[in-house]
Amino acid sequence: MKGLHLTDKRYLHSFSSSYYPDIQLYRFHQFLHPLLFLVQNMLSKLSIFPSPRRVIRLTIGTFFFLQGLCFSSWASRIPTIGHQLGLSHGKLGAVLFALPIGLITSLPLSGWLISRYGSRQVLIVSAILYASFLPLIGLTAEAWQLMAMLFLLGLSGNVSNIAMNTQAVHVEAWYGRSIMASLHGLNSLAGFAGAAIGMYCVSLHLSPFVHFSLICALAYMSIAFLYRYVLPFKEKVKPAKPTFSFALPEGRLTLLGLIVFCGMVCEGTLFDWSGIYFMEVVKAPVDLTSVGYLAFMYAMAFGRFVGDWLSSRFGTKQVIRVNGLLIGIGLTTAIVLPYVSTATVGFLLAGAGVSTIVPLIYGSIGKQTNGTASNALAAVASMGYIGFLLGPPIIGMLAEIINLQWAFAFVALLGMLAAVLISKVKFE
Repeated sequence: MKGLHLTDKRYLHSFSSSYYPDIQLYRFHQFLHPLLFLVQNMLSKLSIFPSPRRVIRLTIGTFFFLQGLCFSSWASRIPTIGHQLGLSHGKLGAVLFALPIGLITSLPLSGWLISRYGSRQVLIVSAILYASFLPLIGLTAEAWQLMAMLFLLGLSGNVSNIAMNTQAVHVEAWYGRSIMASLHGLNSLAGFAGAAIGMYCVSLHLSPFVHFSLICALAYMSIAFLYRYVLPFKEKVKPAKPTFSFALPEGRLTLLGLIVFCGMVCEGTLFDWSGIYFMEVVKAPVDLTSVGYLAFMYAMAFGRFVGDWLSSRFGTKQVIRVNGLLIGIGLTTAIVLPYVSTATVGFLLAGAGVSTIVPLIYGSIGKQTNGTASNALAAVASMGYIGFLLGPPIIGMLAEIINLQWAFAFVALLGMLAAVLISKVKFE
């Protein structure tokens, strides 16, 4: 796909017919054609007038950031909302399960919606809905109300996620190089921002409703300003009927789905069990129990921002192979040497390993030729999210059977498995 320019004759013709009905003015505009070309190139080099590609990349990156900000804002107020509703740990856990149920429900729906209406419309609408459910969560007064809102949050959030990644696939194809990892890095960066804003709102004693309303307003303003720059891309293939069944990957997509599954199991496990591992296995002091989680998060965010360069420099297959090895080596270090310093280094390596598996696989899907990008993304994402949801409870069950320390060996093996599976994938 070629870049758009102010002097592209296709757009100059439509521009002239709309704004220059007078033939003399149109000829004068044609006379200035070389000057416009020179000025645009000068401004682009000075980064004063960004190219359309950069504007669209910034737009999609903003959607990635907004989704991470909305989710981390909700996550930062879970203790407050649980306390307001008087929920015990067990009841709160049951209520929170509504979110992944909504997410799983959306998986067969996402590909069909994007194929039918295009990723542009689906992204804009689902992003607005995702932000809109936040203030409603702040207004809930009963557990069933919270469950209903979380179900809708999970459903709209994943539809937005698939549409957003579909857009990113096409923007990456437009660039002709890897940019997917840096877009996912913005999502990770938003996680830090949302957590920090949440802590500040708690310190100001702002209610979740006020907090979430501010985040929602920010999302509305951003979408209102940027929606016009979302790519008007529509999938070439549309399903004849809305078949709401889970998309099962085939062939090459099966291997990609298994790799994403391994990566998401590792990511979900480290999200949920890092603090407990440092508390029970490492036996870190109270003020250091979160150091493993922070090391994992910082390494994952940093890895995503440099992942595109690494992929362009060494190749996607080689980077993902190293990712899997880093997960295996990092977690093995934390298992064999369960001390604060060594376990922190281990979690740091595991975070770097987890960082680019998913974005680079998503980017590679944009280059596949069988089916549409949205359906392929939905199929692979289905396997990934199943891993993200099943990983933490599986680790919990293994911890009951053996212990938490050696339960992490299962995650280390999955990292190694990802490194093995990627060698069997052919990239175009």
